[in-house]
Amino acid sequence: MVPLGDFSLGHNVVVAPKVQTTATVSREVSKEQLTNALQSAIAERFDRYEGAKDYHFGVSIEGYVLAKRGVPVVAAPKSAMIIRLTVWDDARGVKLNEEPEQLTVLETLDGASIVGTGWSQSAETQLLNLSRNVAQAIEDYLVEKNAEEGWFEEGPGVAAPDAPQGVEESAVAEAG
Repeated sequence: MVPLGDFSLGHNVVVAPKVQTTATVSREVSKEQLTNALQSAIAERFDRYEGAKDYHFGVSIEGYVLAKRGVPVVAAPKSAMIIRLTVWDDARGVKLNEEPEQLTVLETLDGASIVGTGWSQSAETQLLNLSRNVAQAIEDYLVEKNAEEGWFEEGPGVAAPDAPQGVEESAVAEAG
């Protein structure tokens, strides 16, 4: 586990109001499957952090591709997901990133994906693995921002009164 200072995951809000894909290159899954898979992967990765302060995620899934079967090796399509992430500081009641961070994440390349995961995995397995990669990319982003800007470190002026009501709703609105 990578250290993230005082970080503890509060709300984990994942939405997909404008998600896009194209049936010609992607297997299709429902918005509910997309959001549930990503929300579960985020919880799996971040619920282990037990810092002293809550931070909330607002995540909007903007697009995805779950690879279909293609010509092995030559045109083996890769799975991908595009998200926008907003991180909220509960104690201060503010967004840590003024503009949502857009992340584009690809499937992990390994022996099974060399011929294309469209051949070797079900859509559900592809979505699970891709969601885990997105959670990892979010963690990498948080580690980077913590190192650069001290997002989750105690410091002068960091502690503040409890966040106003409606932070979760605002996180959803900002993610979209």
